[in-house]
Amino acid sequence: MTIILTTLNARYSHASLGLRYLHANMGELRDRTQILEFVLGLQTSAIVERLLALQPRIIGFGVYIWNVTETARVVAMLKRVAPEIKIVLGGPEVSYESAEQAIVQQADYVITGWGEIGLPVLCRNILHGASPLEKIHVGEQAALDDLALPYRLYNENDIAHRNIYVEASRGCPFKCEFCLSALDKTALPFDTDRFLDEMEALYARGARQFKFVDRTFNLNPNSSARILQFFLDKLTDSPDGSIFVHFEVVPDYLPDELKLSIARFPRGTLQLEVGVQTLNPEVQSLIGRKQNNEKALSNIRWLRENSQAHIHADLIVGLPGEDLSSFARGFDRLYALKPQEIQIGILKRLRGTPIIRHSETFRLVFDPSPPYRILATDRIDFSNMQRLVRFARYWELIANSGRFALSLPVLLGNAPFENFMACSEWLHGKTQATSRIAFDRLVGLLAQWLEFGGLSKEAATALVSVECAGKPRQFKQSSETLVKPEMSLPRRQARHLG
Repeated sequence: MTIILTTLNARYSHASLGLRYLHANMGELRDRTQILEFVLGLQTSAIVERLLALQPRIIGFGVYIWNVTETARVVAMLKRVAPEIKIVLGGPEVSYESAEQAIVQQADYVITGWGEIGLPVLCRNILHGASPLEKIHVGEQAALDDLALPYRLYNENDIAHRNIYVEASRGCPFKCEFCLSALDKTALPFDTDRFLDEMEALYARGARQFKFVDRTFNLNPNSSARILQFFLDKLTDSPDGSIFVHFEVVPDYLPDELKLSIARFPRGTLQLEVGVQTLNPEVQSLIGRKQNNEKALSNIRWLRENSQAHIHADLIVGLPGEDLSSFARGFDRLYALKPQEIQIGILKRLRGTPIIRHSETFRLVFDPSPPYRILATDRIDFSNMQRLVRFARYWELIANSGRFALSLPVLLGNAPFENFMACSEWLHGKTQATSRIAFDRLVGLLAQWLEFGGLSKEAATALVSVECAGKPRQFKQSSETLVKPEMSLPRRQARHLG
């Protein structure tokens, strides 16, 4: 095989939309190109062996915040054992501030930004012996109507066993400084008829789970309503009723036509990721986030009271200007609306994002190693930041797992943040861990905590035991899948190489 397009996914269930876009747009090189995906945690030598077995002349890597460390090891080994192979990098992690990166220094070429036009041009030059002298190539933004769509490249195994990622638009008109989309000029829609034809073909092949990577699905209510209607029609026609659709929406813009469509989806078929991020107006102003908080909260309340959609709401820890008490107030306001999940993300310093401009004023300190998490600010010192990191992890294990729906309200009482923080600190004192806690042990610890809070030992044990005998709820998604706000790079940087 002449050209291999590859990436290291966070897990097997992730199928790279970006690689499939690139493959679909390789032109006359498409038949000489193959996708080969790996999963984090494999031995470097095993990955290199599989790549070399295909005897490629060019290998293109999709590089992201979650895979850059392991990808760098693969690239380094390839250049040692097969230096004649040309290595091309792309993806958000190497599209900005790349000059000093070790992985970039090891590679032959880098394509920044969009890769559908630049990659085939570069490959043609390499294969024809006209390798360019420059290492960094700025990706050219394609007209969406000119792009070959990638959905036919999802194979039967992908459809049966992996997440099917799709996009009805690219880009974002908003300028939230923690997000790579702050660098976009606007959102660009794909032709809705053309897009729905592709969804029809996927559905006919058996696809039933569709995860949209659009930053702002509800930006254009007319096209959004058409897409929602498409899936509502499929629900009516589907004998097994097994369709599941995931969208990301801005919380303060929910026109009546979208509400009417959302309200028609039965339970278990629609998930909405609602990016709240912060409810502090001063912080919002600092980071360029335009959000009407009252409308946002009102819309979330409407969704909970009038629809059966699963609401996954996001908050970010460590934004400039936000202290512990401000975050706590925002958390309590959001929790009062009872979204099924609150994803607590820790601010990351993504390469190229404007958030770095606040570093001096607000003394933002980031971990220099991926995923570049915030370590301290002028408002939240390192010790308190660690407490919040533990809070987020235990919240994932207990609240977002859906396994403690009866005991959680008792645990939280009328001061959700304060009470859960106390529980978090106690759990850490008992376990000195935030992961790999055996489920039975966690159940026992929560029973102890509820007992400390005033329940009898018998009542506390009965409460956690009864509810934990049930099955996990169907909607639980991993925090890596929905990531956020990087925010969810597995989903969001589809236009890049990988």
